[in-house]
Amino acid sequence: MQLEPLPYADGDTALTGLLARPSGPARAAVLVMPTIMNATASVEAKARSLAEHGYLALIADFYGRQPANFDEARTLAAAIRPDPLVYRRRLRAGLKALASLPEAEDLSFGAIGFCMGGQAALELARDGAPLFAVASFHGLLDTGLPAEPGGIRARILVCHGDADPIVPRSQVLAFWEEMDAAGANWHFHSYSGVKHGFTNPAPTENPATAYDASADRQSWAAMLELFDEVLG
Repeated sequence: MQLEPLPYADGDTALTGLLARPSGPARAAVLVMPTIMNATASVEAKARSLAEHGYLALIADFYGRQPANFDEARTLAAAIRPDPLVYRRRLRAGLKALASLPEAEDLSFGAIGFCMGGQAALELARDGAPLFAVASFHGLLDTGLPAEPGGIRARILVCHGDADPIVPRSQVLAFWEEMDAAGANWHFHSYSGVKHGFTNPAPTENPATAYDASADRQSWAAMLELFDEVLG
């Protein structure tokens, strides 16, 4: 399945999303938040899988460029992540681009994300975006602007590796407490012995990350089942 480039912008920053279309009418539209490295082969595969399951899927663009390496990606991310309002404006631009498509008219919208993208999807939920569901896969759980009571509209699914050193249990517990205080409808799936980046089968030299086929399959199935439950 060929992904189609979709130009959009956040203020003066030109961005380009990647669109995956289903073969028939879409049942819903899903914004896919990539990793800190922006669109990767693994994230593109997930967007294609969404389209194969009947969803119109757009991979958002965090930076307007593809980082050459992790150090460059961290620098680019540091320009948008520290200020929650700047961060959320960039994320909202992707959602607006997806909603602007003619075939997205009258569809429900969801968001998913991986690593930094998992945090991004949760930030949209915290911001009160009109989403039917949000799913985070090995995502960061901290935020500079916690959700307000009653402010989250989306159903929330978090799929987390319990051996993830980037997201320690203290961050997990703080997230649970934040979601409870906000009155969110949330599910949290934790996979024992599983590290960060468990959905990405690409080889890695980072000891904090490792692919886990079981967690990858189970988390994706959990997301699809949640979508089925909410959409009917």
